[in-house]
Amino acid sequence: MNIYGDQAQYLPLILTDLEDRLTDLNQAQPTKLYEHLIGRVKAEPSMIEKCHRKGYPVTAHSALRECKDAIAIRLVCRFIEDVYTTVAVLKQLDWAQVVTEKDYIKNAKPNGYRSYHLILAVTTPYPDVDGHTPGQYFVEIQLRTIAMDSWASLEHELKYKQNIDHPERIAKELQRCAEELAACDLQMQTIRHLIHQDEEA
Repeated sequence: MNIYGDQAQYLPLILTDLEDRLTDLNQAQPTKLYEHLIGRVKAEPSMIEKCHRKGYPVTAHSALRECKDAIAIRLVCRFIEDVYTTVAVLKQLDWAQVVTEKDYIKNAKPNGYRSYHLILAVTTPYPDVDGHTPGQYFVEIQLRTIAMDSWASLEHELKYKQNIDHPERIAKELQRCAEELAACDLQMQTIRHLIHQDEEA
């Protein structure tokens, strides 16, 4: 049986609806909030592994209520300030409520990871794991700059690749690279401000 139970059939539908909503939201802004988005429904083996790792029973309730990231969307922005502008817009949505948020941009993880995470509670027309219709589902939103996203992709490759030579050295280089990219993000934002100041002069 699928770990998502009867709700498995609704997850791709909810994801598509959210992607459409966020695309419309982006296009409605005077300046676009993000460059592109990537959505996914967490694969069943990954969710089972997470339940084991977190000490949760391997049930649909654990997958959809405790883990809260069965549905996830990544928004990739051009600049750091765009991330925070997008977060502010998401907090004003009338069709979703922010449940939790973690700012790994201002407070990077020890390995150098930077991103802004939100968990949204979204009301849908589909029945949820608690038997309610309309049903409530959780969605994880990750917001990153292009530089942060490139770094995270490389770090993910390291994390899941087996039999790597010199993993400690690579991790150290990745951490150094994260610091340099963070500085680059700030420099590009400064250049953007200078460009706009010239336009306004």
